[in-house]
Amino acid sequence: MSFVFPPAPPVAVPVVGQTAAFPVHRVYCVGRNYAEHAKEMGFTGREPPFFFMKPFDAVVPVPAGQTGTIAYPSLTKDLHHEIELVVAIGTGGSNIKAADAHKHIFGYAVGLDMTRRDLQGEMKKQGRPWCIGKGFEQSAPIGPITPVAQAGDVEKAEIHLTVNGKERQRSDVSKLIWNIAETIEHLSAAWTLQPGDLIYSGTPEGVAAVVAGDVLSGGVAGLESLTVRITG
Repeated sequence: MSFVFPPAPPVAVPVVGQTAAFPVHRVYCVGRNYAEHAKEMGFTGREPPFFFMKPFDAVVPVPAGQTGTIAYPSLTKDLHHEIELVVAIGTGGSNIKAADAHKHIFGYAVGLDMTRRDLQGEMKKQGRPWCIGKGFEQSAPIGPITPVAQAGDVEKAEIHLTVNGKERQRSDVSKLIWNIAETIEHLSAAWTLQPGDLIYSGTPEGVAAVVAGDVLSGGVAGLESLTVRITG
């Protein structure tokens, strides 16, 4: 098959202990999935889970031990960090039951859902989609994926983020409103999950603005950490 122009190269995330990388298919994100973060966004309670998506070129893979870079995006003056546990799907399916969800997981990673908060807020006021606030390029940095067998009990792991060495976010994955299995059940009812899908599972409280030059370092206990510098 010939193309009218060269197709974009695939995006692939390093895998701990393997030379083969994880090819990215889709990027799903869960909104307001920690109670304290929901409160700081002005919401309370266990609302039904909801999702938004990012394009595959939002993903910025950062190899272990390295510092990745992302550019401060256009149009915003209020870029926020959101540290998240990322679930990497290895086996696809639709209408997956929570009891079977873990059979579909390849591994886990640490990710950042970068958000143009001012643009997102304006879209909320107007009742319009959040795409401009969430779905921009380089908005989803991710560290190496740790296969399930090596990841330990990530659903009870501590999650944290520092900016320039100062703590901003700290919580525990057990505080997810909708846990990983429940999230997969709800998500797979709306979309057919595919191998290569990434699910950003939500962020705890403490989200705040960052500027060019800031260094963000995040982690989930048992997984490779993620460090990113924001360039001008």
